[in-house]
Amino acid sequence: MQDQSLHQRIEHDLLGDLAVPAGAYYGVHTARAVENFPITGTAISAYPELIVALADIKDAASHANAKLGLLDAKRSEAIAAACRVIRGGNHHDQFVVDVIQGGAGTSTNMNANEVIANLAIEGEGYAKGDYTWLHPNEHVNMSQSTNDVYPTALRLASYRGLLSLIEAMEFLKASFAKKADQFADVLKMGRTQLQDAVPMTLGQEFSTYAVMLGEDIERLREALLLVREINLGATAIGTGINAHPEYAALVCERLAEITGIPVVTAPNLIEATQDCGGFVQVSGILKRIAVKLSKICNDLRLLSSGPRAGLGEINLPPRQAGSSIMPGKVNPVIPEVMNQIAFEVIGNDVTISFAAEGGQLQLNAFEPIIAHSLFKSVNHLKAGCRVLATLCVDGITANRDLLRRNVENSIGLVTALNPYIGYANATKIAQEALATGASVYDLVLEKGLLTEAQLKEILKPDVLTQPRLMVELAA
Repeated sequence: MQDQSLHQRIEHDLLGDLAVPAGAYYGVHTARAVENFPITGTAISAYPELIVALADIKDAASHANAKLGLLDAKRSEAIAAACRVIRGGNHHDQFVVDVIQGGAGTSTNMNANEVIANLAIEGEGYAKGDYTWLHPNEHVNMSQSTNDVYPTALRLASYRGLLSLIEAMEFLKASFAKKADQFADVLKMGRTQLQDAVPMTLGQEFSTYAVMLGEDIERLREALLLVREINLGATAIGTGINAHPEYAALVCERLAEITGIPVVTAPNLIEATQDCGGFVQVSGILKRIAVKLSKICNDLRLLSSGPRAGLGEINLPPRQAGSSIMPGKVNPVIPEVMNQIAFEVIGNDVTISFAAEGGQLQLNAFEPIIAHSLFKSVNHLKAGCRVLATLCVDGITANRDLLRRNVENSIGLVTALNPYIGYANATKIAQEALATGASVYDLVLEKGLLTEAQLKEILKPDVLTQPRLMVELAA
Protein backbone atom coordinates (compact mmCIF):
# COMPACT_ATOMS: atom_id res chain seq x y z
CA MET A 1 0.00 0.00 0.00
CA GLN A 2 1.37 3.41 -1.01
CA ASP A 3 2.29 5.90 1.70
CA GLN A 4 -0.29 8.73 1.46
CA SER A 5 2.28 11.18 2.85
CA LEU A 6 4.06 10.98 -0.52
CA HIS A 7 1.04 12.61 -2.11
CA GLN A 8 0.47 15.28 0.54
CA ARG A 9 2.22 18.14 2.22
CA ILE A 10 1.35 19.64 5.59
CA GLU A 11 0.56 23.33 5.89
CA HIS A 12 -0.31 25.31 8.99
CA ASP A 13 -2.79 28.09 9.82
CA LEU A 14 -4.35 29.48 12.99
CA LEU A 15 -6.50 26.34 13.36
CA GLY A 16 -3.52 24.00 13.15
CA ASP A 17 -2.02 21.62 10.60
CA LEU A 18 -3.84 20.37 7.51
CA ALA A 19 -2.83 18.03 4.71
CA VAL A 20 -2.83 19.54 1.21
CA PRO A 21 -2.30 17.58 -2.03
CA ALA A 22 1.43 17.66 -2.72
CA GLY A 23 1.00 18.87 -6.29
CA ALA A 24 -1.53 21.58 -5.50
CA TYR A 25 -0.63 25.22 -6.00
CA TYR A 26 -3.28 26.22 -3.47
CA GLY A 27 -2.64 25.93 0.25
CA VAL A 28 -4.18 25.44 3.66
CA HIS A 29 -6.71 28.29 3.56
CA THR A 30 -8.07 27.08 0.24
CA ALA A 31 -8.20 23.47 1.45
CA ARG A 32 -10.27 24.49 4.49
CA ALA A 33 -12.65 26.43 2.26
CA VAL A 34 -13.13 23.37 0.05
CA GLU A 35 -14.10 21.40 3.16
CA ASN A 36 -16.37 24.15 4.50
CA PHE A 37 -18.31 25.04 1.37
CA PRO A 38 -19.39 21.94 -0.60
CA ILE A 39 -22.39 23.93 -1.85
CA THR A 40 -22.82 24.13 -5.62
CA GLY A 41 -20.06 21.87 -6.91
CA THR A 42 -19.04 24.79 -9.12
CA ALA A 43 -15.58 26.20 -8.46
CA ILE A 44 -14.64 29.82 -9.08
CA SER A 45 -12.59 28.58 -12.04
CA ALA A 46 -15.94 28.34 -13.88
CA TYR A 47 -15.62 32.12 -14.27
CA PRO A 48 -12.24 32.70 -15.97
CA GLU A 49 -12.86 36.46 -16.09
CA LEU A 50 -12.81 36.44 -12.27
CA ILE A 51 -9.55 34.46 -12.12
CA VAL A 52 -7.89 36.78 -14.63
CA ALA A 53 -9.15 39.80 -12.68
CA LEU A 54 -7.60 38.47 -9.46
CA ALA A 55 -4.28 38.00 -11.25
CA ASP A 56 -4.52 41.53 -12.67
CA ILE A 57 -5.02 42.94 -9.18
CA LYS A 58 -2.17 41.00 -7.57
CA ASP A 59 0.14 42.03 -10.41
CA ALA A 60 -0.81 45.70 -10.05
CA ALA A 61 -0.41 45.53 -6.25
CA SER A 62 3.07 44.01 -6.49
CA HIS A 63 4.10 46.79 -8.88
CA ALA A 64 2.71 49.55 -6.64
CA ASN A 65 4.32 48.06 -3.53
CA ALA A 66 7.68 47.80 -5.28
CA LYS A 67 7.47 51.37 -6.51
CA LEU A 68 6.77 52.51 -2.94
CA GLY A 69 9.76 50.55 -1.64
CA LEU A 70 7.61 48.13 0.34
CA LEU A 71 8.45 45.04 -1.75
CA ASP A 72 11.83 44.22 -3.25
CA ALA A 73 12.16 43.95 -7.00
CA LYS A 74 12.84 40.20 -7.07
CA ARG A 75 9.72 39.26 -5.14
CA SER A 76 7.65 41.79 -7.09
CA GLU A 77 8.74 40.34 -10.42
CA ALA A 78 8.17 36.77 -9.21
CA ILE A 79 4.59 37.67 -8.26
CA ALA A 80 4.05 39.51 -11.54
CA ALA A 81 5.41 36.55 -13.53
CA ALA A 82 3.04 34.17 -11.76
CA CYS A 83 0.14 36.51 -12.52
CA ARG A 84 1.07 36.60 -16.20
CA VAL A 85 1.00 32.80 -16.29
CA ILE A 86 -2.52 32.81 -14.82
CA ARG A 87 -3.69 35.55 -17.18
CA GLY A 88 -2.49 33.34 -20.00
CA GLY A 89 -5.12 30.79 -19.00
CA ASN A 90 -2.86 28.45 -17.06
CA HIS A 91 -3.53 26.80 -13.68
CA HIS A 92 -7.14 27.96 -13.50
CA ASP A 93 -7.95 24.46 -12.25
CA GLN A 94 -6.18 25.39 -9.02
CA PHE A 95 -8.92 27.89 -8.19
CA VAL A 96 -11.06 25.31 -6.45
CA VAL A 97 -13.17 27.08 -3.81
CA ASP A 98 -16.92 27.01 -4.33
CA VAL A 99 -18.54 30.04 -5.95
CA ILE A 100 -20.90 30.33 -2.97
CA GLN A 101 -18.93 30.76 0.24
CA GLY A 102 -19.10 32.50 3.58
CA GLY A 103 -16.55 35.13 4.49
CA ALA A 104 -17.28 37.88 1.97
CA GLY A 105 -14.96 36.32 -0.61
CA THR A 106 -11.99 35.71 1.72
CA SER A 107 -11.66 32.12 0.48
CA THR A 108 -11.44 33.35 -3.12
CA ASN A 109 -8.79 35.93 -2.24
CA MET A 110 -6.77 33.40 -0.23
CA ASN A 111 -7.03 30.88 -3.08
CA ALA A 112 -5.51 33.50 -5.39
CA ASN A 113 -2.81 34.47 -2.88
CA GLU A 114 -1.74 30.85 -2.40
CA VAL A 115 -1.72 29.86 -6.07
CA ILE A 116 0.27 32.95 -7.04
CA ALA A 117 2.70 32.49 -4.14
CA ASN A 118 3.36 28.84 -4.96
CA LEU A 119 3.81 29.57 -8.67
CA ALA A 120 6.25 32.34 -7.74
CA ILE A 121 8.32 30.33 -5.26
CA GLU A 122 8.42 27.28 -7.54
CA GLY A 123 9.77 29.53 -10.26
CA GLU A 124 12.58 30.48 -7.89
CA GLY A 125 13.40 26.86 -7.09
CA TYR A 126 11.54 26.49 -3.79
CA ALA A 127 9.10 23.72 -2.97
CA LYS A 128 5.36 24.35 -2.95
CA GLY A 129 4.24 25.33 0.54
CA ASP A 130 7.66 26.67 1.55
CA TYR A 131 6.72 30.26 2.23
CA THR A 132 9.98 31.34 3.87
CA TRP A 133 11.01 33.50 0.91
CA LEU A 134 7.61 34.64 -0.32
CA HIS A 135 4.38 34.42 1.68
CA PRO A 136 0.78 34.46 0.36
CA ASN A 137 -0.40 37.00 2.95
CA GLU A 138 2.68 39.06 3.67
CA HIS A 139 3.81 39.55 0.07
CA VAL A 140 1.13 38.58 -2.45
CA ASN A 141 -1.60 40.24 -0.35
CA MET A 142 0.53 43.22 0.73
CA SER A 143 -1.45 46.50 1.12
CA GLN A 144 -4.67 44.60 0.41
CA SER A 145 -7.71 43.08 2.03
CA THR A 146 -10.32 40.73 0.65
CA ASN A 147 -12.68 43.66 1.14
CA ASP A 148 -11.04 45.70 -1.62
CA VAL A 149 -9.59 42.90 -3.76
CA TYR A 150 -12.79 40.89 -4.16
CA PRO A 151 -15.14 43.78 -5.09
CA THR A 152 -12.54 45.12 -7.52
CA ALA A 153 -12.19 41.69 -9.12
CA LEU A 154 -15.97 41.50 -9.52
CA ARG A 155 -16.00 44.85 -11.24
CA LEU A 156 -13.20 43.96 -13.64
CA ALA A 157 -14.85 40.63 -14.46
CA SER A 158 -18.22 42.34 -14.89
CA TYR A 159 -16.73 44.96 -17.22
CA ARG A 160 -15.28 42.29 -19.48
CA GLY A 161 -18.43 40.22 -19.28
CA LEU A 162 -20.62 43.16 -20.26
CA LEU A 163 -18.38 43.90 -23.25
CA SER A 164 -18.78 40.33 -24.46
CA LEU A 165 -22.55 40.49 -23.90
CA ILE A 166 -22.71 43.70 -25.95
CA GLU A 167 -20.95 41.88 -28.80
CA ALA A 168 -23.44 39.01 -28.63
CA MET A 169 -26.40 41.39 -28.58
CA GLU A 170 -25.00 43.31 -31.56
CA PHE A 171 -24.78 39.97 -33.36
CA LEU A 172 -28.43 39.18 -32.62
CA LYS A 173 -29.51 42.73 -33.48
CA ALA A 174 -27.84 42.40 -36.90
CA SER A 175 -29.67 39.13 -37.46
CA PHE A 176 -33.06 40.75 -36.80
CA ALA A 177 -32.12 43.78 -38.92
CA LYS A 178 -31.23 41.49 -41.84
CA LYS A 179 -34.59 39.75 -41.57
CA ALA A 180 -36.33 43.14 -41.41
CA ASP A 181 -34.79 44.03 -44.78
CA GLN A 182 -35.67 40.63 -46.21
CA PHE A 183 -39.32 40.96 -45.11
CA ALA A 184 -39.74 44.66 -45.94
CA ASP A 185 -42.32 43.94 -48.69
CA VAL A 186 -44.30 41.26 -46.83
CA LEU A 187 -47.72 42.66 -45.90
CA LYS A 188 -49.45 41.20 -42.83
CA MET A 189 -51.98 42.10 -40.15
CA GLY A 190 -50.75 43.69 -36.97
CA ARG A 191 -52.45 42.68 -33.76
CA THR A 192 -53.32 44.33 -30.49
CA GLN A 193 -54.57 42.23 -27.57
CA LEU A 194 -54.27 39.24 -29.95
CA GLN A 195 -57.04 40.73 -32.12
CA ASP A 196 -56.70 41.96 -35.70
CA ALA A 197 -55.59 45.58 -35.75
CA VAL A 198 -54.29 47.23 -38.95
CA PRO A 199 -51.84 46.16 -41.65
CA MET A 200 -48.09 46.37 -41.27
CA THR A 201 -45.14 44.61 -42.86
CA LEU A 202 -43.31 41.66 -41.42
CA GLY A 203 -40.19 43.75 -41.90
CA GLN A 204 -41.57 46.39 -39.54
CA GLU A 205 -42.29 43.67 -36.98
CA PHE A 206 -38.72 42.34 -37.12
CA SER A 207 -37.12 45.80 -37.20
CA THR A 208 -38.82 46.47 -33.87
CA TYR A 209 -36.83 43.62 -32.32
CA ALA A 210 -33.58 45.10 -33.62
CA VAL A 211 -34.50 48.49 -32.13
CA MET A 212 -35.39 46.91 -28.77
CA LEU A 213 -31.98 45.25 -28.61
CA GLY A 214 -30.24 48.46 -29.66
CA GLU A 215 -31.80 50.35 -26.77
CA ASP A 216 -30.49 47.82 -24.26
CA ILE A 217 -27.04 47.77 -25.81
CA GLU A 218 -26.88 51.48 -24.98
CA ARG A 219 -27.97 50.73 -21.40
CA LEU A 220 -25.12 48.23 -21.11
CA ARG A 221 -22.63 50.81 -22.38
CA GLU A 222 -23.83 53.14 -19.65
CA ALA A 223 -23.42 50.34 -17.10
CA LEU A 224 -19.73 50.04 -17.98
CA LEU A 225 -19.23 53.41 -16.30
CA LEU A 226 -20.63 51.99 -13.06
CA VAL A 227 -18.33 48.99 -12.81
CA ARG A 228 -15.10 50.78 -13.65
CA GLU A 229 -15.14 52.53 -10.27
CA ILE A 230 -13.05 50.45 -7.85
CA ASN A 231 -12.23 50.51 -4.14
CA LEU A 232 -8.72 49.05 -4.35
CA GLY A 233 -6.68 50.73 -1.62
CA ALA A 234 -9.59 50.71 0.80
CA THR A 235 -8.18 47.64 2.59
CA ALA A 236 -10.44 46.45 5.43
CA ILE A 237 -13.30 48.97 5.64
CA GLY A 238 -12.28 51.84 3.41
CA THR A 239 -9.92 53.73 5.73
CA GLY A 240 -6.84 52.38 3.92
CA ILE A 241 -5.26 50.95 7.05
CA ASN A 242 -1.90 49.21 6.41
CA ALA A 243 -1.60 50.80 2.98
CA HIS A 244 0.80 53.57 1.93
CA PRO A 245 -0.89 56.96 1.35
CA GLU A 246 0.10 56.85 -2.32
CA TYR A 247 -0.80 53.20 -2.84
CA ALA A 248 -4.42 53.60 -4.04
CA ALA A 249 -3.48 55.98 -6.84
CA LEU A 250 -0.50 53.91 -7.96
CA VAL A 251 -2.31 50.57 -7.95
CA CYS A 252 -5.24 52.05 -9.89
CA GLU A 253 -2.90 53.50 -12.51
CA ARG A 254 -1.08 50.18 -12.91
CA LEU A 255 -4.34 48.21 -13.03
CA ALA A 256 -5.58 50.39 -15.88
CA GLU A 257 -2.33 49.75 -17.78
CA ILE A 258 -2.55 45.97 -17.30
CA THR A 259 -6.23 45.58 -18.14
CA GLY A 260 -6.92 48.35 -20.64
CA ILE A 261 -10.00 49.15 -18.55
CA PRO A 262 -10.28 52.85 -17.57
CA VAL A 263 -10.68 52.12 -13.86
CA VAL A 264 -10.97 54.98 -11.40
CA THR A 265 -10.64 55.00 -7.64
CA ALA A 266 -13.93 55.71 -5.86
CA PRO A 267 -13.96 59.16 -4.24
CA ASN A 268 -15.08 57.71 -0.89
CA LEU A 269 -13.58 54.31 -0.20
CA ILE A 270 -15.64 53.67 2.93
CA GLU A 271 -18.82 54.09 0.91
CA ALA A 272 -17.48 52.06 -2.00
CA THR A 273 -16.50 49.14 0.24
CA GLN A 274 -20.01 48.61 1.60
CA ASP A 275 -22.27 49.77 -1.27
CA CYS A 276 -23.34 47.19 -3.86
CA GLY A 277 -25.69 49.55 -5.68
CA GLY A 278 -23.70 49.33 -8.90
CA PHE A 279 -24.26 45.59 -9.09
CA VAL A 280 -27.97 46.09 -8.41
CA GLN A 281 -28.23 48.52 -11.30
CA VAL A 282 -26.30 46.28 -13.69
CA SER A 283 -28.51 43.36 -12.70
CA GLY A 284 -31.57 45.51 -13.34
CA ILE A 285 -30.35 46.16 -16.88
CA LEU A 286 -29.77 42.45 -17.39
CA LYS A 287 -33.31 41.81 -16.18
CA ARG A 288 -34.62 44.40 -18.64
CA ILE A 289 -32.75 42.64 -21.45
CA ALA A 290 -34.11 39.28 -20.32
CA VAL A 291 -37.69 40.55 -20.24
CA LYS A 292 -37.41 41.95 -23.76
CA LEU A 293 -35.74 38.86 -25.19
CA SER A 294 -38.38 36.65 -23.61
CA LYS A 295 -41.15 38.82 -25.10
CA ILE A 296 -39.51 38.57 -28.52
CA CYS A 297 -39.31 34.78 -28.20
CA ASN A 298 -42.95 34.65 -27.13
CA ASP A 299 -43.76 36.46 -30.38
CA LEU A 300 -41.66 34.08 -32.46
CA ARG A 301 -43.37 31.06 -30.91
CA LEU A 302 -46.81 32.56 -31.45
CA LEU A 303 -46.17 33.71 -35.02
CA SER A 304 -44.83 30.26 -35.93
CA SER A 305 -47.52 28.32 -34.05
CA GLY A 306 -49.22 25.47 -35.88
CA PRO A 307 -48.14 24.60 -38.45
CA ARG A 308 -51.78 23.97 -39.46
CA ALA A 309 -53.83 24.91 -36.41
CA GLY A 310 -51.98 28.04 -35.28
CA LEU A 311 -51.02 31.39 -36.78
CA GLY A 312 -48.37 29.87 -39.01
CA GLU A 313 -47.21 33.23 -40.34
CA ILE A 314 -43.51 32.41 -40.15
CA ASN A 315 -41.48 29.22 -40.10
CA LEU A 316 -38.69 28.66 -37.59
CA PRO A 317 -35.88 26.41 -38.78
CA PRO A 318 -36.47 22.87 -37.46
CA ARG A 319 -33.77 21.91 -34.98
CA GLN A 320 -34.81 18.52 -33.62
CA ALA A 321 -37.68 16.06 -33.30
CA GLY A 322 -40.26 17.50 -30.93
CA SER A 323 -41.92 14.50 -29.38
CA SER A 324 -41.30 10.94 -28.31
CA ILE A 325 -44.94 10.06 -29.06
CA MET A 326 -46.16 12.45 -31.78
CA PRO A 327 -44.44 11.72 -35.12
CA GLY A 328 -43.46 14.73 -37.20
CA LYS A 329 -43.86 17.25 -34.39
CA VAL A 330 -41.24 20.01 -34.30
CA ASN A 331 -41.07 22.43 -31.38
CA PRO A 332 -39.69 26.00 -31.15
CA VAL A 333 -36.83 24.82 -28.93
CA ILE A 334 -34.48 27.75 -29.47
CA PRO A 335 -36.97 30.45 -28.38
CA GLU A 336 -37.93 28.15 -25.50
CA VAL A 337 -34.37 27.97 -24.23
CA MET A 338 -34.09 31.76 -24.40
CA ASN A 339 -37.32 32.06 -22.40
CA GLN A 340 -35.78 29.88 -19.71
CA ILE A 341 -32.58 31.92 -19.65
CA ALA A 342 -34.76 35.00 -19.13
CA PHE A 343 -36.60 33.39 -16.22
CA GLU A 344 -33.24 32.58 -14.61
CA VAL A 345 -31.93 36.13 -15.08
CA ILE A 346 -35.06 37.57 -13.50
CA GLY A 347 -34.57 35.25 -10.53
CA ASN A 348 -30.89 36.19 -10.32
CA ASP A 349 -31.91 39.83 -10.12
CA VAL A 350 -34.04 39.07 -7.07
CA THR A 351 -31.08 37.25 -5.46
CA ILE A 352 -28.73 40.17 -6.16
CA SER A 353 -31.24 42.65 -4.76
CA PHE A 354 -31.61 40.74 -1.51
CA ALA A 355 -27.85 40.18 -1.21
CA ALA A 356 -27.12 43.88 -1.71
CA GLU A 357 -29.79 44.82 0.83
CA GLY A 358 -28.39 42.30 3.34
CA GLY A 359 -25.10 44.12 3.80
CA GLN A 360 -24.42 45.48 7.28
CA LEU A 361 -22.37 48.45 8.36
CA GLN A 362 -18.96 48.69 6.63
CA LEU A 363 -19.09 45.54 4.48
CA ASN A 364 -21.41 43.39 2.45
CA ALA A 365 -20.64 39.74 3.22
CA PHE A 366 -22.83 38.43 0.43
CA GLU A 367 -20.87 39.48 -2.64
CA PRO A 368 -20.09 35.83 -3.57
CA ILE A 369 -23.74 35.15 -4.38
CA ILE A 370 -23.91 38.52 -6.17
CA ALA A 371 -20.94 37.44 -8.30
CA HIS A 372 -22.32 33.98 -9.01
CA SER A 373 -25.74 35.35 -9.98
CA LEU A 374 -24.38 38.22 -12.07
CA PHE A 375 -21.88 36.09 -13.97
CA LYS A 376 -24.53 33.45 -14.71
CA SER A 377 -26.86 36.10 -16.07
CA VAL A 378 -24.20 37.63 -18.31
CA ASN A 379 -22.85 34.32 -19.58
CA HIS A 380 -26.22 32.73 -20.25
CA LEU A 381 -27.61 35.81 -21.98
CA LYS A 382 -24.47 36.00 -24.11
CA ALA A 383 -24.75 32.35 -25.16
CA GLY A 384 -28.50 32.65 -25.68
CA CYS A 385 -28.20 35.66 -28.00
CA ARG A 386 -25.77 33.86 -30.29
CA VAL A 387 -27.80 30.66 -30.30
CA LEU A 388 -31.01 32.56 -31.02
CA ALA A 389 -29.37 34.37 -33.94
CA THR A 390 -27.59 31.45 -35.60
CA LEU A 391 -30.00 28.58 -34.89
CA CYS A 392 -33.29 30.45 -35.20
CA VAL A 393 -33.54 33.99 -36.53
CA ASP A 394 -31.15 33.54 -39.46
CA GLY A 395 -33.28 30.68 -40.78
CA ILE A 396 -36.76 32.17 -40.37
CA THR A 397 -38.94 32.22 -43.49
CA ALA A 398 -42.29 33.90 -44.15
CA ASN A 399 -45.49 32.32 -45.39
CA ARG A 400 -46.13 35.20 -47.77
CA ASP A 401 -49.35 33.97 -49.40
CA LEU A 402 -50.95 33.21 -46.06
CA LEU A 403 -50.01 36.62 -44.71
CA ARG A 404 -51.49 38.35 -47.76
CA ARG A 405 -54.73 36.35 -47.49
CA ASN A 406 -54.98 37.23 -43.82
CA VAL A 407 -54.83 40.93 -44.71
CA GLU A 408 -57.51 40.59 -47.39
CA ASN A 409 -59.77 38.55 -45.11
CA SER A 410 -59.27 40.51 -41.93
CA ILE A 411 -61.96 42.75 -40.47
CA GLY A 412 -59.10 45.08 -39.61
CA LEU A 413 -58.73 45.91 -43.28
CA VAL A 414 -61.83 48.10 -43.14
CA THR A 415 -59.85 50.62 -41.07
CA ALA A 416 -57.48 51.05 -43.99
CA LEU A 417 -60.37 51.28 -46.47
CA ASN A 418 -62.41 53.70 -44.38
CA PRO A 419 -60.98 56.87 -46.03
CA TYR A 420 -61.94 55.51 -49.46
CA ILE A 421 -65.39 53.95 -48.90
CA GLY A 422 -66.61 55.99 -45.91
CA TYR A 423 -67.33 55.05 -42.31
CA ALA A 424 -70.91 53.85 -42.94
CA ASN A 425 -69.91 51.53 -45.76
CA ALA A 426 -66.88 50.28 -43.81
CA THR A 427 -69.14 49.45 -40.85
CA LYS A 428 -71.57 47.52 -43.04
CA ILE A 429 -68.75 45.59 -44.69
CA ALA A 430 -67.28 44.69 -41.29
CA GLN A 431 -70.63 43.51 -39.95
CA GLU A 432 -71.36 41.38 -43.03
CA ALA A 433 -67.88 39.88 -43.04
CA LEU A 434 -68.27 38.92 -39.39
CA ALA A 435 -71.73 37.45 -39.94
CA THR A 436 -70.96 35.49 -43.11
CA GLY A 437 -67.24 34.78 -42.90
CA ALA A 438 -66.81 36.43 -46.28
CA SER A 439 -63.60 38.24 -47.20
CA VAL A 440 -63.58 42.03 -46.74
CA TYR A 441 -61.71 42.24 -50.02
CA ASP A 442 -64.40 40.23 -51.86
CA LEU A 443 -67.29 42.12 -50.27
CA VAL A 444 -65.87 45.49 -51.32
CA LEU A 445 -65.56 44.23 -54.90
CA GLU A 446 -69.01 42.60 -54.85
CA LYS A 447 -70.70 45.81 -53.73
CA GLY A 448 -68.82 47.89 -56.30
CA LEU A 449 -67.32 50.19 -53.67
CA LEU A 450 -63.86 49.89 -55.26
CA THR A 451 -62.41 48.20 -58.33
CA GLU A 452 -59.82 45.44 -58.11
CA ALA A 453 -57.19 47.81 -59.50
CA GLN A 454 -58.05 50.39 -56.84
CA LEU A 455 -57.88 47.78 -54.09
CA LYS A 456 -54.48 46.60 -55.25
CA GLU A 457 -53.25 50.19 -55.23
CA ILE A 458 -54.51 50.74 -51.68
CA LEU A 459 -53.08 47.41 -50.46
CA LYS A 460 -49.51 48.24 -51.41
CA PRO A 461 -47.30 47.97 -48.30
CA ASP A 462 -45.99 51.52 -48.62
CA VAL A 463 -49.56 52.85 -48.70
CA LEU A 464 -50.89 50.82 -45.79
CA THR A 465 -48.03 50.85 -43.34
CA GLN A 466 -46.94 54.44 -42.86
CA PRO A 467 -48.44 57.92 -42.50
CA ARG A 468 -49.28 59.44 -45.89
CA LEU A 469 -51.98 61.26 -47.79
CA MET A 470 -54.76 59.30 -49.43
CA VAL A 471 -53.85 57.61 -52.71
CA GLU A 472 -55.34 59.21 -55.80
CA LEU A 473 -57.39 56.38 -57.24
CA ALA A 474 -58.04 55.97 -60.97
CA ALA A 475 -61.70 55.78 -61.91
